Amino acid sequence: MHLENYFPVLMFIVVGLFVGVVPQVLGKLLGANKPDPQKTSPYECGFEAFEDARMKFDVRFYLVAILFILFDIEVAFLVPWALALDEIGTVGFAAAMIFLGILTIGLAFEWKKGALDWD
Repeated sequence: MHLENYFPVLMFIVVGLFVGVVPQVLGKLLGANKPDPQKTSPYECGFEAFEDARMKFDVRFYLVAILFILFDIEVAFLVPWALALDEIGTVGFAAAMIFLGILTIGLAFEWKKGALDWD
């Protein structure tokens, strides 16, 4: 077994640790430490923390989160599709248009139901 075959793996680990750990250590050592009550207070969904952790949240928070994830996944599928458009041809283009059509119908349905309105 030759150890030089594992050199790229070792370099990957070293570079990963350097990129991940060194900025955190430098920030901790060189960064200003000026805590104040507003900066250190916990927050959730953009409003003040509550005393009771079991308080009910409006279902619109969850609906907006699900819609965000849905359209985020759409973009995640469209990037590789756009990069491989030359190789996939007309069939791949048609499949992507069907995918986008289904998502557009879903968006229109949510819009019609008023799920995107924030009253």
